[in-house]
Amino acid sequence: MLIKEQLDEILLKVEKPARYIGNEHNSIKKDVKDIDIRFAFAFPDIYEVGMSHLGLHILYNLLNSEEHIYCERVFAPWIDMEEKMRENTIPLFTLETKSSLNNFDFIGFTLQYEMSYTNILNMLDLANIPILAQDRGEDDPFVIAGGPCVYNPEPIADFIDFFVIGEGEQLTLRVLQIYREWKKQNKKKSDFLKEISELEGIYVPSLYDVYYNEDNTIKEMIPKDEAYPKRIKKVIIRDLDQIFYPEKIIVPFIETVHDRIVLEIFRGCTRGCRFCQAGMIYRPVRERNTDKLVDLAKKLVEATGYNEISISSLSTSDYSDLENLVKRLIKEFKEKNIGLSLPSLRLDSFSLEVIKEIQKVRKSGLTFAPEAGSQRLRDVINKGIEETDLLKSVNDAFSLGWSTVKLYFMIGLPTETIEDVYGIKDLAYKVKDAFFALPNEKRKGNLSITASTSCFVPKPFTPFQWHPQNSIEEFYDKIHLLKKSIKDRKISYSYHDPKLSYLEAVIARGDRRLSKAIFKAWENGCRFDGWADLFDFDKWMNAFKDTEIDPDFYATRKREYEEVLPWDFIDAGVSKQYLINENEKSLRGELTKDCRLGCTGCGINNSFTGGVCK
Repeated sequence: MLIKEQLDEILLKVEKPARYIGNEHNSIKKDVKDIDIRFAFAFPDIYEVGMSHLGLHILYNLLNSEEHIYCERVFAPWIDMEEKMRENTIPLFTLETKSSLNNFDFIGFTLQYEMSYTNILNMLDLANIPILAQDRGEDDPFVIAGGPCVYNPEPIADFIDFFVIGEGEQLTLRVLQIYREWKKQNKKKSDFLKEISELEGIYVPSLYDVYYNEDNTIKEMIPKDEAYPKRIKKVIIRDLDQIFYPEKIIVPFIETVHDRIVLEIFRGCTRGCRFCQAGMIYRPVRERNTDKLVDLAKKLVEATGYNEISISSLSTSDYSDLENLVKRLIKEFKEKNIGLSLPSLRLDSFSLEVIKEIQKVRKSGLTFAPEAGSQRLRDVINKGIEETDLLKSVNDAFSLGWSTVKLYFMIGLPTETIEDVYGIKDLAYKVKDAFFALPNEKRKGNLSITASTSCFVPKPFTPFQWHPQNSIEEFYDKIHLLKKSIKDRKISYSYHDPKLSYLEAVIARGDRRLSKAIFKAWENGCRFDGWADLFDFDKWMNAFKDTEIDPDFYATRKREYEEVLPWDFIDAGVSKQYLINENEKSLRGELTKDCRLGCTGCGINNSFTGGVCK
């Protein structure tokens, strides 16, 4: 029986069958008989999450712009659907053609979050594809991966044939061009992997050996042949105006996490927050031209019918022509009642003029990220904002009629004290006071403040990559302190699960040996680990015990500068010495200026060009 026929029998028995049917507006149909390369874009989470990911829409439309390539989508089936698929021996399939994944040339996973890794294993198993790369034969697909988590690919190196490091749009096309020629010559898979290993940005784990010291730290990582590069240099897109960006995107039948147009205005960040991996790995800053953005917005509105445009970047208010862009978009779409949302606003560049323009169409809640409760700790992390910036910003917003504010903080940051934790509560109360300090006639709506804390996770390629993470107990102590001290009905407090953050730190800083624990966790039944109702910490701890791996070795242990880190073989453009210097400055509470104001010597302009570093 065909997969399509089997689906007819089970879809009415599962939650949200539209997750699995495809055929949405703007999805692409091709005849597989005319195709040379079949590529499955695999998102290791449910449909609603994956379809909100901009990278999926970019790569899907880019690859499908090539006549000989057919890119289809596949997502992790939810628990009920997986159960039905296993009961009926239905292999994991793509939405476009309902083809089993083992019929494809490539399965390309995007790694957005470390806690999705067990889903990758589960998806391969559902597709009847060997989970370990070494067990795959000549007829199995190549399993590849890209995304921000590949800046430490080692924890899943045993499962992936090769990684694409950096901004992979053009590189992926180049790889597929090489594959097309290789396929004609009927060579072995190992020949193809050796050939693409010469490309900048391609990492093939099987071509390298890792050796360890007696204390379990890494001694060295050595290529198996001199022909393979010792360091893998990330790839970047130098000119965003010249690179592909979709003029239409798929419109799902069901509500997704982000039901809106996403307009990427620039990549990179110049601020240099010391905890932020994205701010380091996506350097240098490269902006899209305002005219180009307005033209893209028009085409996307026409192609999708969405009534909201989200302006996307790491720090939206740092876009050099933001006010002009917002005014032009408002003017263009006001009569159609299409609203704008601006996530990632910085407090010190919160523009009253921009907010007034947005308010003309639609008003929603505002989100700010002070990150730390005290000025001392904000200086440690190089946030570069003062308390007065926040209070002025919320005061401006309140005077314009806003009354819903979210404040994001982190607990467990390096050098944090109890006074810093109490500062989170104090800052939230000061925001409340700013609202009630306004005259009665200027206050609009019912004030609602949400103070939210996440747990600091030291990430690769940040100045804080050497720091230990707080223990789970230390995180809970700080959470309980805030829960007890925030006693105001206008202020609600929410927090992230410390156990989940602990595992994130273990995997984020792990080495190849972690593959065994991840495999065991999946065997124990772990999947959808980022979902609170399915996350099972005990299963993970049992997996570590069974594989004789100490998770504290990766999460709560301090590293020395001399230690070889699992990701040291990757050249992300920012030098290790710069990261060391930034860490030392953090301990002294010294700020580093925004590099738009002058080069701070991170190293990106030594071997990479583009953006402000031209």
